[in-house]
Amino acid sequence: MPGNRAVIYRGPGHVEVESIAYPTFELQDGPGVNPANVGRQLNHAAILKVVATNICGSDQHMVRGRTTAPEGLALGHEITGEVVEVGRDVEFIKVGDMVSVPFNIACGRCRNCKEGKTGVCLNVNPDRPGSAYGYVDMGGWVGGQAEYVLTPYADWNLLKFPDRDMAMSKILDLAMLADIFPTGFHGCVTAGVKPGTSVYIAGAGPVGLAAATSAFLLGASVVMVADLQQERLAQARSFGCETIDVSMGDPKEQIAQVLGGEPEVDCAVDAVGFEARGHGADAQSERPATVLNAVMDVTRAGGAVGIPGLYVTGDPGAGDEAAKVGSLSIRLGLGWAKSLSFTTGQCPVMRYNHYLMEAILHDRAPIARNVNATVIPLDRAPEGYTEFDRGAARKYVIDPHGMLGSATS
Repeated sequence: MPGNRAVIYRGPGHVEVESIAYPTFELQDGPGVNPANVGRQLNHAAILKVVATNICGSDQHMVRGRTTAPEGLALGHEITGEVVEVGRDVEFIKVGDMVSVPFNIACGRCRNCKEGKTGVCLNVNPDRPGSAYGYVDMGGWVGGQAEYVLTPYADWNLLKFPDRDMAMSKILDLAMLADIFPTGFHGCVTAGVKPGTSVYIAGAGPVGLAAATSAFLLGASVVMVADLQQERLAQARSFGCETIDVSMGDPKEQIAQVLGGEPEVDCAVDAVGFEARGHGADAQSERPATVLNAVMDVTRAGGAVGIPGLYVTGDPGAGDEAAKVGSLSIRLGLGWAKSLSFTTGQCPVMRYNHYLMEAILHDRAPIARNVNATVIPLDRAPEGYTEFDRGAARKYVIDPHGMLGSATS
């Protein structure tokens, strides 16, 4: 049995690469594992040799100490890999298959899964609906920033790539299918992006850039990406986005300049979440409701807002008591008065990932280039976390087995 190493959360601002147990077809006790999950038999699972696994902004929330994540948690929910072993109940996924792993863990059997709401599966997390690998309050499933990882309900969850050689030729693009590409796409779909629409995307991190890529794929006429950091705004401009520097203040004036005097857009996407900073003079201070209020303000009456940005029920690092339990000063009256529609929650990755895979394989979606995918070895994961936390305009892709050496973004 081979060894296994993984990226482990060791407290605020601190991750380490450590040896962990090789996966087995039984859920073991460990950090964050609900006692009701311990000993769960996983004959429907597959064990993967991890080919690519990404650092996500959602991981950073935990590493910054902004959640109740327990120390010792193996991180990572964006996983692409090769199947090396399958449980006795797996029928269709085979050893040797190259697959993408949706970050949502779903059973395929419950009411929500059958309705396509795989982000809120009812059977995989005793704490609440919905689950994910290596994430706080998500059932304690071991994360995939590792050499090997177990994926339950393999026949249901895993997206098989049709051809190994073609997959490896586009592996950095395909690595984005586990989370950020479908999540950005979901943000745009739920915001009503379609041909000819104008779109405002708050946040030029990887999810914001994935949303911008998705907006173009959906036919938007103008895609505006807002951020405070110049390097990230430059990355957005590199593939045709207009950019809004919210450090200069209220975005409406800049939007009007782009749209020839019109200060409102058809669709808006919040790709920032609860660690938002203020605009203008407040740009250096946390203002967790700023982005939500801004996207309501800049969206035309009758429009829609997609909110793939993460909001939490527990934020021990928040600046006020209300925000520590997820209560924010949101101008809901403004949204109500404008008859805006809102969609929140985890992206149901399986709703989109097959079609986005086809767009990648047929050269319609250069997502790795647009998010500036940057390969690092597993041992450099702590450094990647540090650089990403400082605002690097990159999407770090961890290469646990040295299989991505010739891959480029």
